[in-house]
Formats: sequence, C-alpha cells, structure tokens
Amino acid sequence: MGTATGRPSAARTRLVEAAARIFYADGIHAVGVDRVIEEAGVSRATFYRHFPSKEALVRAYLEAEDQAIRANVAAAGARAENPRALLERLVVGLGDQICGAGFRGCPFINAAAEYPDPEHPVRVTVREHRDWFAGALADLAVAAGIPPELSGVLVFLRDGAMVGGYLEEPEAVREKLALTVRALVR
Repeated sequence: MGTATGRPSAARTRLVEAAARIFYADGIHAVGVDRVIEEAGVSRATFYRHFPSKEALVRAYLEAEDQAIRANVAAAGARAENPRALLERLVVGLGDQICGAGFRGCPFINAAAEYPDPEHPVRVTVREHRDWFAGALADLAVAAGIPPELSGVLVFLRDGAMVGGYLEEPEAVREKLALTVRALVR
C-alpha cells in the first residue's frame, strides 16, 4: 500500500527491508512473520494491512531486489563508454558483491531452492527476474561482440559465481569469473 504521494508507506518499507535482511541471512522458511514484524517495529495489524500473507512479503522482498538490480544495471550502463565496458563493470560489481561481508549467494536462487513448485507465486517472481536478467545479458553480450549462441553463458557464469562465492573462496571465484568473461569478449 502506498501513501497519498504514491510512495510506499514507511511501515511497508520497514517490513520489506527487515524481511530482506532476515530472509537473506537466515532463509525464508526459517523466519516467521513475527520476527519480521518485530524487526520492522510494526504491529501485526500493520503487517496484514500491507501483506495478506508471508508469501506476499517474500514476493515484495524479491521485487525490491529486482528493482535494485535493474537500477544498478541502468546506472552502470549510463557510466559505461561501450558494451564491453559495461560488461566489465557488471563483472567487477558481481566480484565485489560475492567478496562482500555477509554474502550468502543469490537471493533469487536461494528463494527458488525454498519454493520448488515452478508455479508457486514466489517462483513466478523469481522467473520474471531471471527472464529480464537473461534478456539484458543476452543483449549486452551480443553488443559486446560475444557470439549470439554464447550469450546465454553469461547467466550461467553469474549463477556459478554467486554459488561459488558463497561455498568457496570468494576471491578465487572473482578471478575465475573475470578471466572467463575476458576470454568470451576477445
């Protein structure tokens, strides 16, 4: 729900931000609504005024993540001189992310693992993000000179880096990712 200005209310924003922190750190199914309500400093009635269910909050969390990623890609694109420079910026940004404190992998992959039914609304939200992301990377890859048949490899590289950055030595994963992408754009 928004306010008269069309922006989300402060309570809704706090709920989504609290959910993002807690769901990402501890897992979605491991966290109850009461914990999110407490962290956000709102009442149960306020929670249910904004979200009819926990899954609605999960979707709002993922939609906020999606919007942040889209904004970051757009900002990087505005600063990049050409498609190859943008691809390099995105790889550096991903490397910084996987080497950052508290990194626990991709929030979309994590959510998909907790919601195995591909028709569940949470999985639909994950799929919508991934469809956009795959399309954006495919367009960028072609513009950067990567053969069209290899453009989908960038999504696999990103997914592998996200998982590897959580399970393995993040700095080594960052180096492997950068090396692989440089080889693709030769």
